[in-house]
Amino acid sequence: MTIKPYSIIEFDQGSQAWLEWRNQGIGASDAPVVMGENPWKKIGKLLQEKCNPPVDGFKSQAMIRGIRLEPEARVAYNKQTGYEVNPLCIQSNDHKWMRASLDGISTDGSKVVEIKCGESVYKKTATSQKVPRYYYGQLQHILAVTGLSAIDFWCYLPGKPNVMVQVPRDKNYIEELTSKESEFWELVQQNRKSKGYSG
Repeated sequence: MTIKPYSIIEFDQGSQAWLEWRNQGIGASDAPVVMGENPWKKIGKLLQEKCNPPVDGFKSQAMIRGIRLEPEARVAYNKQTGYEVNPLCIQSNDHKWMRASLDGISTDGSKVVEIKCGESVYKKTATSQKVPRYYYGQLQHILAVTGLSAIDFWCYLPGKPNVMVQVPRDKNYIEELTSKESEFWELVQQNRKSKGYSG
């Protein structure tokens, strides 16, 4: 039996306990910001959020729609691929601050999927058959935590053909990502300490 490189964290995604757990580390959606690949958020903003954790998470209309469609999208993924994946929260055993709230992972931990239900990402991925660059860090972060060799990027819109791109593990990218995330988390800890924040 292979020992998994992560621990399972029993939280319901979206709960207050989950939000607090997320704020105590770096999640997959934080990775593109740390790597400078997120065009909508700069690293200074992420540092501010980590040092002054919000009481509740902000959700845009697009995010709310994505959350609503995700279970439906997961069922469609399971049906098309023949896998049975479910959402799960995990954190790295080597780097406790490295965390991921997975949209779907198989029971045996051999298959993982990231689900997107937005119209823009669907159109871009369907047209290019490539993952938009601003999601690449998110996917590689998930592969870093799970230790898997590939992740499925699943784009879903009701009434449209499903779009899937398999993204392989990028060893060199993950090395750079882990280094930059480690430096960023050290900066978060220093800032929290200077403000007397003990969380």
